[in-house]
Amino acid sequence: MSEAVLRWEDYEDEPRFRATVISTERLTPEASSAEVRELVLEIERDDFPYRVGQSVGVLAPGSPELGYDVHLRLYSVADLPTPGGEGSGPRIKICVRRVTYVDDYSGERYPGIASNYLCDLRAGDTLALVGPFGMPFEVPKEKDAVLILIGAGTGIAPFRTLVKHLYQDEVDWHGRVILFHGARSGLELLYMNDEKDDFSQYYDRGTFEAIRALSQRPHWDEPIAWDQAIGKRGEEIWKMLGDPKTYVYVAGLETLRPQLDAVFSRLAGGATQWARRRAELTAGGRWVEVLYG
Repeated sequence: MSEAVLRWEDYEDEPRFRATVISTERLTPEASSAEVRELVLEIERDDFPYRVGQSVGVLAPGSPELGYDVHLRLYSVADLPTPGGEGSGPRIKICVRRVTYVDDYSGERYPGIASNYLCDLRAGDTLALVGPFGMPFEVPKEKDAVLILIGAGTGIAPFRTLVKHLYQDEVDWHGRVILFHGARSGLELLYMNDEKDDFSQYYDRGTFEAIRALSQRPHWDEPIAWDQAIGKRGEEIWKMLGDPKTYVYVAGLETLRPQLDAVFSRLAGGATQWARRRAELTAGGRWVEVLYG
């Protein structure tokens, strides 16, 4: 875990393999302005060397007139792969939010290339993939470690996989998991809303805790209130960071980093102190970020 940040621009679009859409399901309620879908994909290859926390690259049709035939975008695998039946390949899930961008100069709105391509796919459609990519979110060697997971939006997907792996496959795991789940509103809390509430199955375990971080005024696109969600536990969390068995994993858009830096700078007593502390944690593999542009 020597690298701290992964960016999808860093990856090649070869070699490619095919996948078939088995199903596509909306995760956010119809009342939510955000459309987030979960796609189940059947991989047309027998050897899929996936590790928890990694991503696959989706190759969406590009714009030849703009000089590129395909558009590469990384999406975290949102569940543990399942083996295919006879004559079929392994299956994975990815979590996709339909995105629209606003031009800073003209004010025009443009659909995100990969996200709209994926959200428009239906069962039976095929697509091209590459990967898997990226460093995994490792299970700490200390089975009584503390894992602080900070995920925003669809960045929650790899943590859904990690938590499931911890409680399903790591039979000797008896550490603590604190999940900070960020979204604009309660309707957009993926895997923690009325449509799908996967994390609820771990609430009866004394080692798992999920904390919501929401925008104060979501309709104004106000940032997620990380300062409140994390700040309320600030003294406790800062003390945890001093324990060599505490690990912090972060996933989401690159805009998440400055937001967290502001919160942790206050906990540390200043930006310089926090920058030094984060560098120490990163060097020790105890602060790992998977951020997307």
